[in-house]
Amino acid sequence: MVPSFAGGRADQIRARLEGSAYPREKIDKYCRLVERIEKELLPHEVIVNNRYTRWFESGDFDATELRHFVTQFSVFSNFFIVAQLLKTINAPTLEAMHASKEILMNELGVVFRNPEKKQQTEEEVEAEGTVNGSTFRFSSAHFEWLLRMATHLGLEFKDLGKRRHGTPTTLFFCDELARIYGAEDTSTALGASFAVENWAAAGFWKELIRGLTVFKERECPNLPLGFFTWHDMVEDQHARHTWDELEEEFFAHDKVDEDKFIQGGVEMLDGVLAFWNGLNDDRLARETSHRAAS
Repeated sequence: MVPSFAGGRADQIRARLEGSAYPREKIDKYCRLVERIEKELLPHEVIVNNRYTRWFESGDFDATELRHFVTQFSVFSNFFIVAQLLKTINAPTLEAMHASKEILMNELGVVFRNPEKKQQTEEEVEAEGTVNGSTFRFSSAHFEWLLRMATHLGLEFKDLGKRRHGTPTTLFFCDELARIYGAEDTSTALGASFAVENWAAAGFWKELIRGLTVFKERECPNLPLGFFTWHDMVEDQHARHTWDELEEEFFAHDKVDEDKFIQGGVEMLDGVLAFWNGLNDDRLARETSHRAAS
């Protein structure tokens, strides 16, 4: 559900920024972008109506469906590393490169370090902090979290994460991530990144966790869910900062192309939707096949 804001978010931002050091022209441009985001990005189907995850959260699936889901998610998870590396390479500033590296290195197994807290176990790691000066562990790589879960479903390393395991819609999503999220054009990449953050914060992790918890209690009590619960925790924290980060990025760059930003965001969300719709079409085809065979 797209949140509404009394008086409009753009109006609130304009009132807050009036009298700031930013030029009025830049403030007007940012507020116009915010209005377009709320009209053209946030109502996107994958944010407000993800049919697969809405179905998945009931837990009404068998091990075959779950293996297919985990396999496709492993391909996306592995190839997100490619997109994040491109985002790092194409970062417009050193600060942006550092921010991208934080995500990339954490994906690969460098845990976030919070100096104020004691180091956690492999599964109970920080959801925020910094990788700078932290520790690398093979077992902390996100792909390996997913692999540990997959082994409880009868899947092995050879069954996961490669292009050959992906359906056409999964591969389309992976390629769109590299093309748009990892784009060299700053405005396009900013739009894609903002879109991805809002999709990730829209609640799909919670829907997946609810469905997985039902399956775990019913069929597989030792199924580890750390990959999903950790990402949900991260996105809850990111959601609180998404708009602040957009404002910082927008005013940090001399020129953000509004049309390229929106286009990048919409096309990225279309790619995300293709992934989930592909999974939904796959499960409906299996249901039809089962009914025909019975």
